[in-house]
Formats: sequence, structure tokens, C-alpha cells
Amino acid sequence: MEDTYNELIKYIDKERVLVNEPMSKHTTFKIGGPADVFVIINNLEELKAVLKLAKENNVDLTCIGNGSNTLVKDKGIRGITIKLNLKEITIDDNIIKVEAGTTLPILSRIACENNLSGLEFACGIPGSVGGAVYMNAGAHGGEFKDIVTETTYLDENLNIKTISNEEHKFSHRHSIFAETNDIIISTTLQLQKSNKEEILQKMQTYLEMRIERQPIGLPSAGSVFKRIDDIIPAEIIDKCGLKGYNIGDACISEKHAGFIVNNGKATAEEVLEIIEHIKKVVKEKYNVSLEPEIKILGED
Repeated sequence: MEDTYNELIKYIDKERVLVNEPMSKHTTFKIGGPADVFVIINNLEELKAVLKLAKENNVDLTCIGNGSNTLVKDKGIRGITIKLNLKEITIDDNIIKVEAGTTLPILSRIACENNLSGLEFACGIPGSVGGAVYMNAGAHGGEFKDIVTETTYLDENLNIKTISNEEHKFSHRHSIFAETNDIIISTTLQLQKSNKEEILQKMQTYLEMRIERQPIGLPSAGSVFKRIDDIIPAEIIDKCGLKGYNIGDACISEKHAGFIVNNGKATAEEVLEIIEHIKKVVKEKYNVSLEPEIKILGED
């Protein structure tokens, strides 16, 4: 990857091009082997340059958000891994246009400060806007599909395109971006004018619920499995008596059975083994096939 590195530093400051960078530093799970080359992107021109370089040299390219819904395998990620540091926000009346690297807690606070309601559900989600659109993030009955009006992205041929809400094909923890290699640049949200104090109170309530119900003091990737119709994975996993089940330092949370937590030095392999064990037990006991919600990246 030396040639790739040398090409990258022609466009991007050396301190933002990291070789053999442990992905454990860039995921909320605190798990993951090294990325061959890890690049922090500060603007659209840099993004285009990196994508062009990767395409011309047939180098694999992976894009991560805030690493909050991601498990990186122990052997790491080959090629170039990029993290978008695009964080510009513009507000026009009740419309917010926000770039993909903005974190959801920061965005929800800015909405609150501008008396805009509709993002309260996202105040405790430790992800980025790009990741939230990608997976239609949601909590407390709200989802991004409810507030997104359009999203602008860069396709594989370096064309900038914009799609409407309907074109996202939103469903539970899914959008059309999960089916492509397109990279989300920004999204536009339509919120509602409201009272700042009421918004703040709702956010505080949601944050208190999160603290009470979820193992936020330990590294995790959030809810591991997708909800299936009326079946809540955490409830069915709990009914199987799996809370506290561990392999090494990877453990099904005692507080919330939908979470796998890292008790110290958990490996991706340990997490994956627990995921397979949960799927097997739930299938045997309830004939339900659970599907992971978290994105699994890297080399086997």
C-alpha cells in the first residue's frame, strides 16, 4: 500500500492519512483490526480525489461513519478506509441541510436551539448523519424516513446526485444506500417549529431512558439484531435465558439482551460466535430467524 499512501498524501495532509490504523480506535465497540490505510476526509474535493485514486488503481474502498453500528473483523480492512469529516449545517426556517459527518447528538441539540422538533429521538444515538440515513436509524418511535426530504450523494463514477424521500426505499434499518457503493454527502431534513423547553424536556426523557435501559457504560455497537414484524429481538433473546452469556470478553448485556458488550479485550471473532449462538438458540426455541442489524466489515 506504499504507492497508494504516496498518492494520497499528494491530496491530503499526512496527519489524516494513517497506515495500519487500528479500527478499534474508530468504532464504538472498541474492536477491529488494522485498516491498511485510513483517511479522514475534510471536504468534497478530497473525497472525489480518494475515490478516483481507488478506482484507477483498483483498490478496495470502505466508508465508515461514526463506527456506532459497526463490527470490524480482527484481520482488519484491506485497501482504503475513509471517514467523512464533513460537518456543515445550514438552517432555513424549519429545514436543516446537514453534511454526513455530523453526529446525531450534536445535530439534535442544534435543532433544539433553533426551536425545531422532530429530531428528539436521535439525541442519544451515537452515530453520524450519513450512517443514520444509510440504515434509517430510529428510536422512541421516530425514524429518519419520517424527516428526510432528500439526500445528496457521490456515485461510483464521481457524479453528484440527489434523491427524494421515496427514492431512498426506506424500511426498518435499511435504505437504498445499503444496496450500492454510493457515498452520502448530505441530507435535508424537514422539522417542525416548536417550543425549545418542550423539545429539551423530551430529549432529557429519552436520554434518561437510554441510561436506565441500555449498557451505555460499556463499548457496544447498539442493537445487534433487526426487529422482525412485532418480534423484539431483545425480548426473545431474554426469554431464551441468554443474558450474561459470554465468550471471552464479549458478553450479552445483563441490562439489555439486544446488546453485545465488550468487557475489555473482546475480539470480533468472539462477538461473531455469540451472534451465531444467539441465532441458533432463538431458531431452535422459537423458530425465529434473527438477522444482524450491525454492519460487519473486514477480512475473514
